[in-house]
Amino acid sequence: MPNFEIDLNCDVGEGVGNEQELFPHISSCNIACGGHAGNRESMKEIVTLAGKAGVRAGAHPSYPDRENFGRKHMQLTARELEESLLEQLQLLDEVAAAAGVPLHHIKAHGALYNDLAANPALAREYLRILTPYRESRVLFVPAGSDLMRRALSLGYRVWGEAFADRAYNADGSLVARSEPGAVLTEPSRVFRQVRDLVLRGRATTPEGREIKLSPDTICIHGDTPGALEILMYLSLELPKESIRLLS
Repeated sequence: MPNFEIDLNCDVGEGVGNEQELFPHISSCNIACGGHAGNRESMKEIVTLAGKAGVRAGAHPSYPDRENFGRKHMQLTARELEESLLEQLQLLDEVAAAAGVPLHHIKAHGALYNDLAANPALAREYLRILTPYRESRVLFVPAGSDLMRRALSLGYRVWGEAFADRAYNADGSLVARSEPGAVLTEPSRVFRQVRDLVLRGRATTPEGREIKLSPDTICIHGDTPGALEILMYLSLELPKESIRLLS
């Protein structure tokens, strides 16, 4: 049986405080950098933990909306979006440089992530804003999205992402968190989704329809209930399918 490698990433620095337990089970982390959560102290703590654990560290910028945890759409001007994103990214840059930990990637958070996949004009603006990072950072974006294709055409290094702990609609979008079953919390169910994504390039909707998804990286949210138990289960079961973490 062939061996398969996959990057498992986790959103961290969002106030849960479970990073030290999660890091042995993942290969990349996305650090909240002040837009929806996080501050200089939390960034410093998590960057240091990531460096010690050998976990790739990346930025997790969002709409500037701590009140709603970055999960509601915001209508910002191009200048407002640019100022907010660059402020978040530059703050994490400073913290990571002081800690001597290289930063690997950038992944948008929450409503911004979803809006980028659905709004071509916003995607163009986002990629323009991130031009200074084009040579130095990988972009984590929805696998197979227009954003992914556009970023590749502009010379960005891109990893397509899928989600282990979220249900998918038939059009490839995520089931809204307000809907029942949108967040997958049963470890065996999450395992089956990860296995199918890696081995078959497929995910199954709640209605039983299969959709194509071939990710380079798979996310498990750090604030998903039972996130640690899910990751521990994956650590036990994925090797049985000849799937291992990307080194």
